[in-house]
Amino acid sequence: MIKVGIIGGAGYTAGELIRLLLNHPEVEISFVHSTSNAGNALTDVHEGLVGETGLHFSDSYDLNAVDCLFMCSGHGASRKFWDENERPESLKVIDLAQDFRDESCGYVYGLPEINRDRISEAALVANPGCFATAIQVALMPLAATGNLKSDIHITGITGSTGAGVKPGATTHFSWRHANMSVYKAFNHQHLMEIRQTLKNLMPDFDAELEFIPMRGDFARGIFITAYLKSDLTEDEAVRIYENYYREAAFTFIASKTLDLKQVVNTNKAVVKVEKHGDKLLVMSAIDNLLKGASGQAVQNMNLMFGLDEKCALRLKASAF
Repeated sequence: MIKVGIIGGAGYTAGELIRLLLNHPEVEISFVHSTSNAGNALTDVHEGLVGETGLHFSDSYDLNAVDCLFMCSGHGASRKFWDENERPESLKVIDLAQDFRDESCGYVYGLPEINRDRISEAALVANPGCFATAIQVALMPLAATGNLKSDIHITGITGSTGAGVKPGATTHFSWRHANMSVYKAFNHQHLMEIRQTLKNLMPDFDAELEFIPMRGDFARGIFITAYLKSDLTEDEAVRIYENYYREAAFTFIASKTLDLKQVVNTNKAVVKVEKHGDKLLVMSAIDNLLKGASGQAVQNMNLMFGLDEKCALRLKASAF
């Protein structure tokens, strides 16, 4: 059994991670650390786990007692943690914050659609951001074939869980319900890692990524639309995507209309490609808490420990 620990166990991401790991046949959870909830039952915070576990939050941790550590604290906390703690040589780490997504930090960028082999050999993995995952799966096949030749216009709408568990002015029900808004236009923090990936695939890529993120009136999921000028026909573009993702465990090309409910509660990324005049339209959808966070983290753990990539991740979409 793989013994795992979780640092920062009280948020939405950690709750989904615990849910997956409790049902993973090769995993035993050794500790879930949360200073503010120490001593409380996990089910006091993650009420959906009632009947699933009797574990309690801990205010201590033994890094030598686990094989894999998941870092689920807020952005910036991971660097502080490793300033104060020494990593045992045998310990594998999967960081779900943005602290180490710049590959100059020594972490492997944990997007299996491009780094499966490197993840399989890695001790340190930086899980991608949720918007970054959805946008990258929409654009990587074009980058890999040198077909990102014009500025790319992207709109993405995300569910309220993307803002985290702490209540805020733009997350409480009475504001979010029947409402929509733009935030961080053209300046979202995930643009850095997206551009890093596209440049790795297409070194001469220098087009603009014009990204408008939006808050949606739903709890979970991300829906992306991206368009650019392209000489490709629709059939040529579809073939590029199908070939690129032929071996992908969780990314699929849709032949019919794409909608968010096809992916919610799954680790899937589903992509739809259409041609409209001289413009290529690419749509993608993921569950921000699964393929955009905890599901992808478990997928990476499976790869790092030589397990079936899909283990504990064969989940049915919540289509109704």
